[in-house]
Amino acid sequence: MYFALSYEYPPDVLERRAPLRADHLALAREYHAAGKLLLAGAYDPPAEGALLLFRADSAADVEAFVARDPYVQKGLVVRHRIRPWSVVVGG
Repeated sequence: MYFALSYEYPPDVLERRAPLRADHLALAREYHAAGKLLLAGAYDPPAEGALLLFRADSAADVEAFVARDPYVQKGLVVRHRIRPWSVVVGG
């Protein structure tokens, strides 16, 4: 199954993310290397949020990512949403 994870950031995310960015990206690379995280990136402008696309057995796999993400743990994500995603073209 595919899942879309959306993050919503506070207005000061760009000022606050620097000390957490390396660990956040390391987690994303870990999931990508395992074949679970397909694509990830910030919206433009990046202060608004991000979208991450997963291929996983269940939403619980994505929740596990969220629980480990330093951005979430340190309050840089004010809201997140996980939604099943039906691929119609590609994949």
